[in-house]
Amino acid sequence: MIARIGLEEISSYLFQGKAIVLFGARQVGKTSLIKKAIENFQFVWLNGDEPDTQQLLDTITTDRLRMIVGDAKILVIDEAQMIHNIGLLVKRMVDSYPEIQVIASGSSAFELADKTKESMVGRKEEMRLFPLTFKEMVNHTSVVEELRAMPHRLVYGYYPEVVTKPGKEASILDDLTDGFLYKDILNLEGIKKSAILQRLVFMLAYRVGSEISLTSLANELGISRLTIEKYIDVLEKNFLIFSLKAYSNNQDNELKKARKIYFWDNGLRNRIIKNFNPIEFRDDVGKLWENYFISERIKKLTYDKRRVETFFWRNTQQAEIDYLEIENDRIDAYEMKYNPKQKAKFTKSFTEKYHPASTQVVNSSTFWELLM
Repeated sequence: MIARIGLEEISSYLFQGKAIVLFGARQVGKTSLIKKAIENFQFVWLNGDEPDTQQLLDTITTDRLRMIVGDAKILVIDEAQMIHNIGLLVKRMVDSYPEIQVIASGSSAFELADKTKESMVGRKEEMRLFPLTFKEMVNHTSVVEELRAMPHRLVYGYYPEVVTKPGKEASILDDLTDGFLYKDILNLEGIKKSAILQRLVFMLAYRVGSEISLTSLANELGISRLTIEKYIDVLEKNFLIFSLKAYSNNQDNELKKARKIYFWDNGLRNRIIKNFNPIEFRDDVGKLWENYFISERIKKLTYDKRRVETFFWRNTQQAEIDYLEIENDRIDAYEMKYNPKQKAKFTKSFTEKYHPASTQVVNSSTFWELLM
């Protein structure tokens, strides 16, 4: 079994008088992580995906729920976003029965965060679980082995089942994509134009790492800019994509409202565009590399609990910095080049204006220390 970084964190939260709320997309390993953390305790596990569980918890009192828990020390509510008033229910359990550890997990921050935010202020510890990371795989094998696997990871990504079942990557990613686009996203309230949403996801996958214009996307799809904003927000809150905003110090020649879109997993991105060709037969290796490194780096920053803001930078003369990290007053700038032989220059229009603390070209030879 591949050891997950979040195991120590979730274990440290047990029996501290707060509920544990674990966010993450389907199939990233939330169930396995929770079961590993609580394997030495009695627990009751309720699945919010099941209609009878939804009906049971819809109007249940905390006293009746306490009876269901019985002698167990832990109550787990999986896919908790499917439960009506889940935030209020968990709050009452924490307040009334602090000796019972409540763990709620969900694959949609769109639903679960909204339902727990106000009800559970001060009563929860939130965690985020991603697909596997470079560091987790290095800990499982070695740096050398994971570097050898890098061309494969750029194409198929890091979902646990994809990694642990070699030879079945494409079919597994088919199922995962269907789960994202149909079960999780299209079934959300208010998402009625399924064909348009699927086209939007396809367009974002092709344009990964490129600046996008919401107005242009809206015009191409024949819908309003506000609808595009809504759909992108839903895709982000379901952990399919994330965005980088343009960094600006209010200079006249800088882009201020632009954004780039990335996918949390290369494999899902490649499945959406239906391209699993090896990297030597592709013309989008630069995009794959940029998506891979930035997503992996942000996973690391999140797990390390660092308060780092992430951006890209571009001015109206098309000078650009691929990726920026800003922590307090420190700016670190990165340029992405998969091939170690490719050179990159950091434009003076940025360095002379912002004086970054460091500049680094991230290629397939130099990247790995930044992910450990």
